[in-house]
Amino acid sequence: MRKIGLDVGDKTIGVAVSDELDITAQGITTIERVGIKKDTGKVLEYIKEYGCDTVVIGLPLKLDGTDSPQTEKVREFRQKLENKLRGSGMNNVNIEFYDERLTTVMAEKVLIEADMRRNKRKEIIDRQAAIIILQGYLDSLK
Repeated sequence: MRKIGLDVGDKTIGVAVSDELDITAQGITTIERVGIKKDTGKVLEYIKEYGCDTVVIGLPLKLDGTDSPQTEKVREFRQKLENKLRGSGMNNVNIEFYDERLTTVMAEKVLIEADMRRNKRKEIIDRQAAIIILQGYLDSLK
């Protein structure tokens, strides 16, 4: 089964999925945030569509490893998603955090090296960060 990776921000959620062998991560979309219920519902649709057994959520810690202001918001998002999964009879889907320190910086660097214009980078930075989060998780399984 596939894995889905999420980069949860205040305005958007970057989404990536693994291939069926859990070797590589590919970006699929960026969800515009409208409210936690609708946002988790949209994520649930992608979990179903791609047949995912694990959700990997980037946990935004400070560089020293302590919680950042965004950390609590991401923990709340996970709780709401767990509730939505249980309510949908999908108790078998595992949710894990993955340390996402510097993933947005790495994503920005990749896009700059690809000579992507600033306005285009802004559109896909969260999706690229989700790819980095999920790929890091997949690599850690080996």
